[in-house]
Amino acid sequence: MTAGTRLRIEGVSKRFHREGQHDVAAVHDVSLSVEPGELLTLLGPSGCGKTTTLRMVAGFEQPDQGRIYIGDEDVTQRMVYRRSIGFVFQNYALFPHLTVFENVAYGLRVRRMSGAQVHEKVGRVLDLVGLPGYERRFPNQLSGGEQQRVAVARAVVVEPQLLLFDEPLSNLDAKLRVQMRDELSRLQKQLAITTVYVTHDQEEAMAISDRIAVMRQGTVAQLGTAVDLYRAPCSAFVAQFIGRVNLVESRVLGVTGRRIEVEVWGSPLSVVTDDACTKGQSLFLVMRPESLTLLPESATPPEGEAVAAGIVRSRTFLGEKVEYTVEVAGTSLHAVTYDPARRGVMEVGSRVRVSCNAASIRPLAAEPGS
Repeated sequence: MTAGTRLRIEGVSKRFHREGQHDVAAVHDVSLSVEPGELLTLLGPSGCGKTTTLRMVAGFEQPDQGRIYIGDEDVTQRMVYRRSIGFVFQNYALFPHLTVFENVAYGLRVRRMSGAQVHEKVGRVLDLVGLPGYERRFPNQLSGGEQQRVAVARAVVVEPQLLLFDEPLSNLDAKLRVQMRDELSRLQKQLAITTVYVTHDQEEAMAISDRIAVMRQGTVAQLGTAVDLYRAPCSAFVAQFIGRVNLVESRVLGVTGRRIEVEVWGSPLSVVTDDACTKGQSLFLVMRPESLTLLPESATPPEGEAVAAGIVRSRTFLGEKVEYTVEVAGTSLHAVTYDPARRGVMEVGSRVRVSCNAASIRPLAAEPGS
C-alpha cells in the first residue's frame, strides 16, 4: 500500500449562496496539517463546516479562497479523479447491481489494470477487511457492517495517498459501531494511510484519532490529542463537546502569579492557570464527573478541596461504575464513581458532601453571551 502523504489545508474558506437569502459562510479561514500516516478527525455539531471541509479536500467542492496540498502538489483546482484519494461515504454508496468483487474492483478497472492484477488486489484487500469468500454476493445480501467493509475495501484497493471518511458509522447500531471503529482504527494503522475522518460522535473521535480538530461555526475551535482536549479545553464549548463536564460559575477573588483564588460554592479555593486573569473576572470552572468525590454527609473531606453539600437526585448503575446526578446549590452536577463493589453505592435522596481537588479544576474565561 502507498506510504502516508502529508496533507496541508491553508486558509480555506467556503460560502454557499441561498436564493433570496444572505450567503452562508460554511467554512472560514481553516488551516490544518495532517502528517503522513496520521488520522485526524474533524469533530463538531451539525453545520459546523466539517463535511464541507472534507468535501473540499476531496474535490467535490471548490474553496472560495485558500489552497489544498497533497504531498507537495497543489490540488486546489484538480478534479476528484486526479487527487489520489479514497472516499468512504456515510451511506456506503455501493453499486446495488454489482457483486462485492465488482464493487471493489471498480476503481481498478477504471485504471485499466489487467485481470490478473485486479483479482490479486481485490482478493488481498477483501482478506484485509475480513471478507474472504464474499466476492459473489450483492450489497443487499450483506449486513450494514459488511457493506461498510466493502466500502472501505473499495476505497483502499486503489492505494490512495489520502483516505477520507464522512460519518462512516452513523448508520450502524451502537454495538456494531464500537466494533467497526476498532476495525477501522486497526486497518488505518496497518496501512499507514494519511486519513481525515468526520464525525459528530465525541467518543468515536477520541477512540480512533491521533489528533482531533474541534470545529465550531466554520472554524477550528481547538486542535490537539484527545487527552489534550479533555484535560485542557480552551473554551467552554470544547469542554462540553469532549466528554461530559460540569461547568461551575465562579469569579476571581485574587491573583498571585499563576495562582488565582476563585470562589467555589461560596468558599475561596486556590487553583493554577496559564491564562491571564483579573480580580473580579467571571469564570467557568471545569470539573469532570470522575474528578468529583461523593462522601457521606458526616465525612470530613481532605484539605485543599472544594466542598459543598448536595442531595443525590438520580443514580445509574453500570456495573464497573455508577453515574450520579447530584443537586448542589440549586444546580445539577454529574459525578461518576468506579468499583462500586468496594466503594458502595449512594442511595437516591441521600445527603452527601461533594468534593473536588483543586488540581482537577480548570478555570476558563466565561464566553460572551454565556
